[in-house]
Amino acid sequence: MSRFLLVDIGAGTMDVLWYDTHTDLHYKAVVKSPVKYMAEKAVQLPGDLVITGSEMGGGPITQILKQRAKEAEVVMSVSAAATLHHNRETVRSWGIKIVDDEKAEALCGNKKYSTLVLNDLDPARLRQIVESFGVSFSFDAVVICAQDHGVPPVGVSHLDFRHNLFKSHLKENPQPHVLLYRSDEVPVVMNRLRSITISAGALAAEEIYVMDSGMAAILGGSMDLLARQRDRIVILDVATSHTVGAAMIGDEIAGFFEYHTQDITLERLEDLIMELCDGKLAHQRVLEEGGHGAYLRKAVDYQTVEVTIATGPKRRLVEPSELKISFGAPWGDNMMTGTVGLLEALRRRKGLEPINYI
Repeated sequence: MSRFLLVDIGAGTMDVLWYDTHTDLHYKAVVKSPVKYMAEKAVQLPGDLVITGSEMGGGPITQILKQRAKEAEVVMSVSAAATLHHNRETVRSWGIKIVDDEKAEALCGNKKYSTLVLNDLDPARLRQIVESFGVSFSFDAVVICAQDHGVPPVGVSHLDFRHNLFKSHLKENPQPHVLLYRSDEVPVVMNRLRSITISAGALAAEEIYVMDSGMAAILGGSMDLLARQRDRIVILDVATSHTVGAAMIGDEIAGFFEYHTQDITLERLEDLIMELCDGKLAHQRVLEEGGHGAYLRKAVDYQTVEVTIATGPKRRLVEPSELKISFGAPWGDNMMTGTVGLLEALRRRKGLEPINYI
């Protein structure tokens, strides 16, 4: 018997799935994302701030701390400051003071400061969510996904760097589950995912795994009932912060692209799908447009695509599309796309029996 906890940490929500292989039961929840939760806590704290913890998703918390630094003193540990930017001088230019982790921890005892601990994974909050399912807070494996740009060498674009990490793995094995890392396998340059594994060390779990959220969404979308017994498919996940599209032949990724959701239009998205399938999508052009890039292994020929499946909380963007796009719901729930991908990645890695995601 194995009990698995799957957690998809997004910009808008955190999606949680519990699954028991013995009973085939699963329970799920969609809650406020850690970065939104943390940003709200930061707004409520009075006066000067000292921030400790680790790198997590930025966005709202970055904007709030930049504004607070104009009004009060903001001190961050080296580890926490990576949430805002990997270049410490950039963070300092916003008026934020950066000190060693040990010094920041010591300042937490100073009554002058309100304190905040940054992390993507709060074990206490997660325990509350899981125990509300009526199950014990212990697992054979916990699998978590988030987006990690990586820490590139000086002078290298973080978008290019992340893209090349994916490409190096997919060249060896073009199946998305190869980007699932056990806690002791996470590349040093993937600082956010490594931080998550450290936080997850406090959980009652035999094993911890992490994965990129885009790859988890691609795999999860391919588990939708609409994809069953179809060989050539397109998966489109329109999430709160990022949009990823992938052409697949069987279990293999033929190519994919990744964009910021706020920057993409329906017209451009339709062009991207067509260019991806027909082998005309250029990585450099996507970068120049502000996207994360594109990777092509082989052309699929759009005319041979059997189904295009759209998932993600922002997928209403494609509703008026002239392309034939179907709305997917892996395991009956659009919001579980990422967690289903995590579960399937773990299943494939461990060679477990197939799971019927109906």
